[in-house]
Amino acid sequence: MEFLTISSSSEGLYKAKGSKFLAFAFPVSSEEEVKEKLDFLRKKYFDARHHCYAYRLGANGERYRANDDGEPANSAGKPVLGQLVARNLTNVLVVVVRYFGGILLGVGGLAQAYKQAAADALDHAEIITGAVTETWLLTFAYADMNLVLKVLKDMNLKYDHPDFNLNNGSFNEINCTMYVQGRQELFAQMKKRLVHVELKKVSF
Repeated sequence: MEFLTISSSSEGLYKAKGSKFLAFAFPVSSEEEVKEKLDFLRKKYFDARHHCYAYRLGANGERYRANDDGEPANSAGKPVLGQLVARNLTNVLVVVVRYFGGILLGVGGLAQAYKQAAADALDHAEIITGAVTETWLLTFAYADMNLVLKVLKDMNLKYDHPDFNLNNGSFNEINCTMYVQGRQELFAQMKKRLVHVELKKVSF
């Protein structure tokens, strides 16, 4: 399953009646990353009046949040989130930092300002296609290690934490493990290929 996201961070700017709206877009994959980015910007721009934001997470943008950070309800976070939805972007956080210029903009003016700031940051971002990945635990006999590694290499699948434990049995016993990462749709293909090469013993 594929989705649209951004490749790296980008920035934008919007000015209205003396107020400055600094916008920052980040690729993120978890709420923990969102918190880290917010904490960073709050410390860097500690003298700003508002740090409003919105994010979407998950292949379908099913996890999302919009925050007005003291601005009138729905005048800041919602317009920012609207830009993510309009562009069908996910795994993205946009933060808009406002420096108040002394003139009130009204709810409509604020919504327009936050929308335009977010849009500017996203206009400067590189849009890329991402894919949902999974991690699978693969166990197999040491005698089949070369066959397993060949299938993974042919399919361009990455693996980590290999454990080739030879202390408790023969080469034909299932005593090796590794974690394999790949797109969801590749799991069935990998399983079919591993079975096709007639491994002595393998489990998923």
